[in-house]
Amino acid sequence: MASSDLEDLCFHINKKISTIKRTLQLRSIGQELSYNSMLCKIRYEIVLVHDLLNKMEAEIEQQEKLKNLLKELQKSAERDQNEAQDLRENIPPHLPKPTQSCVTKQTVKCEEQTEVVEPKHAKKPTKELRPIKEAPLITAEEFESVPRYMRGRLTCDQVNAVVQQMNKAVVSKYKILHQPLKSMNVAVRNLYYQFLEQETKDTKGEFFIVEADIKEFTQLKMDKRFHSILNILRHCQRVREVRASKLVRYIIC
Repeated sequence: MASSDLEDLCFHINKKISTIKRTLQLRSIGQELSYNSMLCKIRYEIVLVHDLLNKMEAEIEQQEKLKNLLKELQKSAERDQNEAQDLRENIPPHLPKPTQSCVTKQTVKCEEQTEVVEPKHAKKPTKELRPIKEAPLITAEEFESVPRYMRGRLTCDQVNAVVQQMNKAVVSKYKILHQPLKSMNVAVRNLYYQFLEQETKDTKGEFFIVEADIKEFTQLKMDKRFHSILNILRHCQRVREVRASKLVRYIIC
């Protein structure tokens, strides 16, 4: 989380807390029926503050995990650097040179082995990565088969627009997971470790995204219409949900 986002969140929470304090000072007059709406507003504000605190706690836990991972990487890099430095500082000043007769014998022996013995291990071809799976678009016939209460005022084009955006998020996510770790900058590496932490035994071998991925790679809004379209996609077997650790994973079917 960026520092500006954290400051905005803290400012928002402090503002909510101030509102609650101010309204609680007037609780003595809350016995009147005319102030019932004010008490309802207080309850609503408390729920919002509680939700924000939970989100902040989850974000702090995530940052702690990333910090620990970075510390492990730093320790590993320091060990490698120390080993390399030790090797550099302890190179013998004069390495023994092979005699001419030894060189001749080794050369003849290598030639004989080259003629008689074939290499035991042929170089294995580079393993091809599995292509990233994308959800097919909804056909007009499929859309008409969706129950009317589920479709509402949605159109087939609106549903397919969400399918395309979800596919974009899937492709963007798994391109990062397929990158070599050394080629990543800090921001991409943080995403990489975040993706790994989202995986469970139920998602092994599957292509999936979560709401955070959709927010990261698309402009989709997680509103009521989006969740209505998700119901249609589940009905048409384009995605299925796996819930674990308070996180919903949308697996591409």
